[in-house]
Amino acid sequence: MIKKTEKLVITFYTTTAAMAMERICKERGADGRLIPVPGSISADCGLAWCAKNESEDALLELMVASGITPQGIYHCLV
Repeated sequence: MIKKTEKLVITFYTTTAAMAMERICKERGADGRLIPVPGSISADCGLAWCAKNESEDALLELMVASGITPQGIYHCLV
């Protein structure tokens, strides 16, 4: 079994926003990947962006510049 580590998890209101995050991050070479929302978090959309904790500031700047609104930003074991 893979050991869980603390990660940055960003949730979204819609699947469209989650998919936009994936597209923008791939285009810009940003850290992270889409994952199912962990059971310990409640969100409107079932997808979340998971990345290293150190990537938080860069990802938040990227979301603001791209007009992507997060529903929640968490640090949890994934």
